[in-house]
Amino acid sequence: MIPASTKYAGQTHAILGVGTSGMAAARLAQHLGAEVVLLDDGDPGKTAAASAQARAEGFTVHTGADALTCSTAFSLAILSPGIDPSWPLARSVMDRGIPCVSEIEFASQQTTVPIIAITGTNGKTTTTGLIAHLITASGKRTVPCGNYGTALSEVVLAGEPLDVLTVEVSSFQLELIQHFHPAVAVWMNFAPDHLDRHPSLEAYRDAKLRIFENQTPSDRAVINGDETYPPLSARPVTFSAWREDTQWTFRDGTIHHRGQPVLALADTRLRGRHNAENIMAALAAVTASGLPLEEVASYVASFTPPRHRCEIVATIQGREFLNDSKATNIHAMESALRGQDQPVVLIAGGKEKGLDYAPILPLIQEKTTQVFTIGEIGPALARTWPGAIACPDLESAVQQAYAAAAPGQSILFAPGTSSFDMFSGYGHRGDVFCALVHHLTIQS
Repeated sequence: MIPASTKYAGQTHAILGVGTSGMAAARLAQHLGAEVVLLDDGDPGKTAAASAQARAEGFTVHTGADALTCSTAFSLAILSPGIDPSWPLARSVMDRGIPCVSEIEFASQQTTVPIIAITGTNGKTTTTGLIAHLITASGKRTVPCGNYGTALSEVVLAGEPLDVLTVEVSSFQLELIQHFHPAVAVWMNFAPDHLDRHPSLEAYRDAKLRIFENQTPSDRAVINGDETYPPLSARPVTFSAWREDTQWTFRDGTIHHRGQPVLALADTRLRGRHNAENIMAALAAVTASGLPLEEVASYVASFTPPRHRCEIVATIQGREFLNDSKATNIHAMESALRGQDQPVVLIAGGKEKGLDYAPILPLIQEKTTQVFTIGEIGPALARTWPGAIACPDLESAVQQAYAAAAPGQSILFAPGTSSFDMFSGYGHRGDVFCALVHHLTIQS
């Protein structure tokens, strides 16, 4: 643990949100000498357990309506990523002229360890995990954190001797940064998402672009060559699985750097062109931070990707089953489909989110030989995509997809929407898919 200090002695910090990130920030602020008050205006019944834990640790906690009327003179307010700055709780603090920062901004101010930061609509968690794996396999010390598992405040408070911090950052975390400064900033991609939180698509993109805001010419910006960017201060490193004019490219199943072959995708546990981009971004990030390419490229093969992200479940009689339950938006589904070089039988569908799936019909027709749909949007998708078959449940879809697929084809589960119509989350949904596939394996 980092040494306790009096850095914030005499100050009182408000922590907005009693979730994991909020509690991590509260502990860090208290360790550095601040008095801490936690505020959460959510349903007191739903926050009861977290509030009780906070009080047991000696924190003052105000919940429900009391959080909105707290009149303590705060020196600083630290927002958890789940707290929208436009919500009444945040406004009740901001309107009093109290400085507000995100948890990731506050934590980053308390460390001098260099940061590799990763953002994007899709692929950032796989890339974050792969970067951490490559660094660790090279004998250096890092922790994947931020939007990935452990809050940055918790990692900083632990005070472990690290060579670099590998930090996944969401638009929610970047909204209220001030000095957050990654030595290497990685931009995976951008697509419509989170419009229930951001007022517009432009606001969502602007929030993500803040990852580059405090970089200097001595830093690196690892960017997707298929997209456009405002002027960047950092030196750009470009990658793309779809074009040849970037520094990192993908052709004939192999990743290339400046025209030289580096790694065959078949030699890894990742599949699809979108995962080739994840690998390229990770290799670009770690080599930009000083690790030798010839060494780190060999470590990709030993990386096990996070669950439910184009996960190879099984191969049954020449048919490869891929679990991409994490594809909870159209862009993720698109990426998974575009990334397949062999014919696909697709299983898609889930919760109705009011999204328009008609524009990807040409891609469906190009990449798939058959589509089976499930969930609330199953019947609507079957009408939108001619030839698609609506199934009553996932079990039926898996059985019919297996029957429809030929050897050499992939059966891809990429729902393209969230899971809450039928499952408790994308993890639960993916686990059920895997169990159904394994049952087929036993039957076969």
